[in-house]
Amino acid sequence: MSDRVLIYLCIVLVPTLERGNEGKILSKCFILRIGMKDYLLSKSILVVYMVVGLLSSQLYAGELPDFTKLVEQYGPAVVNISTTKTDKAKHHFRDLPKLPEDSPFGDFLRRFFDQGNDLLEERPPMASLGSGFIISSDGYIVTNRHVVKNSDEIVVRLTDRREFDAKLIGADKRSDIALLKVEATGLPTVKLGSSSKLKVGEWVLAIGSPFGFEQSVTAGIISALGRSLPNDTYVPFIQTDAAINPGNSGGPLFNLNGEVIGVNSQIYSRTGGFMGLSFAVPVDIMKTVVEQLKTRGKVSRGWLGVLIQDVTAELAESFGMEKPQGALIAKVLPDSPAAKAGFKVGDIIISFDGKHINRSSELPPIVGSSRLGSPIDTLVIRKGKTVTIKVTLGELPSEEDIELAFGTHGKGNHSLTSSRLGLSVINLDQAKREQVGVTEGGVLVQRVEAGPARDAGIRKDDVIIMVDNVEIKDVNHFMKVVSKLTATTVPVLVHRNGSPLFLALRLPAK
Repeated sequence: MSDRVLIYLCIVLVPTLERGNEGKILSKCFILRIGMKDYLLSKSILVVYMVVGLLSSQLYAGELPDFTKLVEQYGPAVVNISTTKTDKAKHHFRDLPKLPEDSPFGDFLRRFFDQGNDLLEERPPMASLGSGFIISSDGYIVTNRHVVKNSDEIVVRLTDRREFDAKLIGADKRSDIALLKVEATGLPTVKLGSSSKLKVGEWVLAIGSPFGFEQSVTAGIISALGRSLPNDTYVPFIQTDAAINPGNSGGPLFNLNGEVIGVNSQIYSRTGGFMGLSFAVPVDIMKTVVEQLKTRGKVSRGWLGVLIQDVTAELAESFGMEKPQGALIAKVLPDSPAAKAGFKVGDIIISFDGKHINRSSELPPIVGSSRLGSPIDTLVIRKGKTVTIKVTLGELPSEEDIELAFGTHGKGNHSLTSSRLGLSVINLDQAKREQVGVTEGGVLVQRVEAGPARDAGIRKDDVIIMVDNVEIKDVNHFMKVVSKLTATTVPVLVHRNGSPLFLALRLPAK
């Protein structure tokens, strides 16, 4: 073999085997003149480094995680959840709404209440699918609230094909966590971990029932931590690229140790399917919510009572700050804990209870999980100086009460949203009243989303005249009336296309 052939082998073959520094070491021998008398020695060196290269390749492949044992051990604790919701279109009202004797609606209502049950037809039940996981051998199961929302029947199916009827112990809208209970013992369970020390780049595994395909396993990494999503200000979501699709909701997100670190909850998609952006509720928040649901049936959170926004680079410069950070207070709610503690508009909260606030989205989850009734140190920047304020948090009110508190008390043409009903309403101005033919009272429906209002048949541009026999004055009055209603079915009188129409509104529990 010629020198030229040996040099060719060194230059072409060895670099393809390189995984570390072995290629650099071997390359030094190529600088030396390789003659026929060195052939055997060079050949031996080449063979040795080919073996080293192959071994390093195998080691490199061995670094990829093996999820098989994790799935075998904890897969049986992941369950499929199916729900049914009966659209009870036939409603029996207890009493005829009280109207003035000369009301033009009197005859119409009497005919409606006498014959209404024959006019309405029952619709077939609606079904939905989701996932969940068993956290205790005596039958407690965690899932998403939206999986079981407004369900009449909840069925839990295990991997061994056993089925159980589940009872809803409680659900928390703000975290989208629900706790179920089945009557069984000796069930397989997951191991709960902690989300406090997670790092971006960690491997994660999701198990669930996407599109009804049970026990589907997908893997990925943690893409980001502390994500704030619209309308979910009290959850710092874990973002992953593990494939999550409809039906995965409520299923567990595992780390490599087989511990549950999150509850798969949402995806970002323009198509309805997976697009590489999945979001999970951190397990530490889940554990707090579950404990409160189990012991109290509801979840209490801390409440400060401020409207905040991010500090941009331009705002930071205007406030004399070295860099953008903190949560800028844009409004302080009257009679709120913040108002009583002395917070002011323009204060920038940079630390709360010893936790640094870099972005405004970080503050609500920290406040929500903080203790109630005890003074908490808050560090703010006020007029260029750092000030410490002690605040005693109150309990977070309902969303409707918060909407009312931040409203303008019925003045002007502003809108309010009832998340409980799934609609937004606005006061009617004089021009609109003339257009729809309503002289006084009532509220105009601006938007209807999926929820009780849509199920009842309420539409955009309807004017809500009466709710549960109470005549509606304006948007604030409407929100107060709705907030006092219990989980029941109530009559709602709307004005649509110049004619009155009663609809049956079925209200969920608060």
